[in-house]
Amino acid sequence: MSLRTAVDVVDLEARVKAMYSAVATHPEAAYHFELGRPLAERLGYPAETLDRLPAAAVDSFAGVGYFFDLADLRLGEAVLDLGSGSGTDSFVAATQVGPTGRVVGVDLTTAQLAKAATLAAGAGLAVELVEGRIEDLPFPDASFDAVISNGVVNLSPDKARVFAEAARVLRPGGRLVLADIVSETALGDAITADAELWAACIGGAAQVEEYLGAIEAAGLQVERRRDNPYRFVSARAQRASSRYGVRSVTVLARRPLSRPA
Repeated sequence: MSLRTAVDVVDLEARVKAMYSAVATHPEAAYHFELGRPLAERLGYPAETLDRLPAAAVDSFAGVGYFFDLADLRLGEAVLDLGSGSGTDSFVAATQVGPTGRVVGVDLTTAQLAKAATLAAGAGLAVELVEGRIEDLPFPDASFDAVISNGVVNLSPDKARVFAEAARVLRPGGRLVLADIVSETALGDAITADAELWAACIGGAAQVEEYLGAIEAAGLQVERRRDNPYRFVSARAQRASSRYGVRSVTVLARRPLSRPA
């Protein structure tokens, strides 16, 4: 399935890096979206879970949903976090898979990776952090039990490739669990061509049925979907959200134990 985009991908990457570098270094600033612990708690993160994480990571939390109840991570599992940011979800995963497990975070933004690495070392959390693109993962086939992602796939201009890569690195029976921004109706050209709104998690929102279809086309089976209590904060983002039905969903999908013949 092709999820076409009119955005300038070079401009988009530059804006994404700039915006999320600022999120890492200046979480107190104003953005199109919310940040921090109040957001995480409203989305469903238990207070006791957040209490176990470095506070500076949670300060830069920019996720759009909660999914760890569906992820059902277990001791000893290998987990890949697509767009790991300042580390909140990677750190949650590390506390759940324990010292015998493995957590790897992939991100495009140097400032986010540096912040996450510093915080992980200070907290004694065993998380591997890799600079890279989620459309081209530097890992062998069938190397993870779970792939997680929070508010990131919408930023990619090639979502079908992201889902294909996630399916490739998942072991048979492994699950893709993510929260992301989708829309009810197709976004207008003025929105989809606006790299600033893409970087703010609006312009790249795919229609929900196309989004789920792209997951299925990658060879994964969608098992659950639910809406999240997420909202944008800037007037411009709120207008686009209201007009096109832009919202956050959490999705659980699984790689079948065997590929169809």
